[in-house]
Amino acid sequence: MQDMSLEEKINQDIKKAMLAREKEKLEALRAVKTALLVAKTEKGATEGMSEDAENKILQRLVKQRKDSATIYKEQDRSELADKELLEAGIIEEYLPAQMSDEEITQNVQRIIEEIGAKSMADMGKVMGKATKELAGKADGKAVADKVKALLSS
Repeated sequence: MQDMSLEEKINQDIKKAMLAREKEKLEALRAVKTALLVAKTEKGATEGMSEDAENKILQRLVKQRKDSATIYKEQDRSELADKELLEAGIIEEYLPAQMSDEEITQNVQRIIEEIGAKSMADMGKVMGKATKELAGKADGKAVADKVKALLSS
């Protein structure tokens, strides 16, 4: 059996969530399906969406939920924050495995050495290469924090 596309997997999991009456999972999966449909029907969209493009959409959805959860926590609305974090966790299951902190450090150090970066003035060059190489595998903020830490030491 060939690998299913992300869209097929989401549709299949929506059916499972409906049958199992998993309301939160269903909401998260429907949000993913909507985001994928919107991306496919945007002006200039091609027939097939690359895995990289799909991952960017998923990452954006996860980030939106985490940002919302942070705001809800600040407003002392923990029930809403918990819902957002639960949905973020469900969506993250469809992303490739994320790199550990140690793996991010090793990759960023390697990139710094390859570029020959010496100071914070080189951060843009390092981030450009790091975001390309680590896209979908590591959180952009974590990579930026690591680059700052390594270049300022």
